Amino acid sequence: MTRFHAAIRRPGTRGTGTRGAGTRGAGFAAALMMLAASMAGCAPADTGLQPDTARHFQELVLGVSQAAAANDHPAALTALESLEADVASAAGSGQVSEERRRAIMTSITAVRTDLTTAIQAAAEAAAKAREHEAAAAAAAEAEKARAEAEAAAKAAQEQVSVVPPPAPVPAPAPEPARGSEGKGKNKNG
Repeated sequence: MTRFHAAIRRPGTRGTGTRGAGTRGAGFAAALMMLAASMAGCAPADTGLQPDTARHFQELVLGVSQAAAANDHPAALTALESLEADVASAAGSGQVSEERRRAIMTSITAVRTDLTTAIQAAAEAAAKAREHEAAAAAAAEAEKARAEAEAAAKAAQEQVSVVPPPAPVPAPAPEPARGSEGKGKNKNG
């Protein structure tokens, strides 16, 4: 049988899933409860499951639950696959009755469906978030370009209004009128 410890992260580590499972969480919790219930019991005659095997399976189910609670759905799926392999191995060696194996596998299938749905929902949410970020970035870039164009137009307008029109050239001063003085004919002297 495989050991759970290598197959899953411990709580408190960051997962790859998203937060907020909503109503999906209730169905997922129910599937996990059904899986845990299929592991309950100790007496081999009553349950079809050897006590040591039942404890091992319960550890694996706990790992699936903890990973799912931490929204680390890929790790939960990995732990579930480990549980499935261990159930098949235990059934092959007679530690699990065929009836009990079928009940456990039914529960594993229900949990796998919920995990797969959660992984797909997380991927869709991430894609929508990327689209939203891209749209916001494009809008910000367009706003920046608009503001730059507006600033350039305003600067051009100010440049035109700041330069004064050329001053008119003043007319030349009129020359003094020349009279008869100073020409030598009527000189008094």
